[in-house]
Amino acid sequence: MGLLSKKDQKLILDPLADDNPITIQVLGICSALAITAQLKASIVMTISVIFVLGLGNVVISLIRNIIPSKIRIIVQLTVVAALVIIVDQVLKAFSYQLSKELGAFIGLIITNCIIMGRFEAFALGNGPWKSFLDGVGNALGYGLILIIVGFFRELLGSGTLLGFKVLGDPIAKTGLYAIGYENNGFMLLAPMALIVVGIIIWVQRSRNKALIEDH
Repeated sequence: MGLLSKKDQKLILDPLADDNPITIQVLGICSALAITAQLKASIVMTISVIFVLGLGNVVISLIRNIIPSKIRIIVQLTVVAALVIIVDQVLKAFSYQLSKELGAFIGLIITNCIIMGRFEAFALGNGPWKSFLDGVGNALGYGLILIIVGFFRELLGSGTLLGFKVLGDPIAKTGLYAIGYENNGFMLLAPMALIVVGIIIWVQRSRNKALIEDH
């Protein structure tokens, strides 16, 4: 971080903690529920959003002064759609099976509230470098939650991480299964993702009381 000013560092670090797009801004919840049953899918979605949001913010920032106000949303959708198509084609070329597993969710990056929100709230009013840092920071904050949720859902739901058996073999009854442990199939269902996100939000607000909203 030595090359970055304090303001630049905040653009990257704040979304990782006390300005997280999922747990604080409550954006991008749908994909957090849908694709986090496997850690690998969570990681791939994170990398995809980093690429789309980081580069998309730069593009919008570069053309912000020539975008007619009345069609700015259409222009933003066109930019993000083009980047998502690139991600989708790369996935199909190098990891076709994972591309099939993620299915429509890669395409739905186009309508991810976080991406359109950062285009509107930041890239339209700031230069390319700051917009890039803001995009990467928010994508990392989003991805951090996805990876945490994916880690616990796959570990407790399937007994694996990235497809590798880490708790033993449930058929041969080795490892933890030898002492009676059983996988929790509920962890693979979407509602459990919401519960895990809720626990993360609770831990975050317990650590920082300033994040608790007044009613």
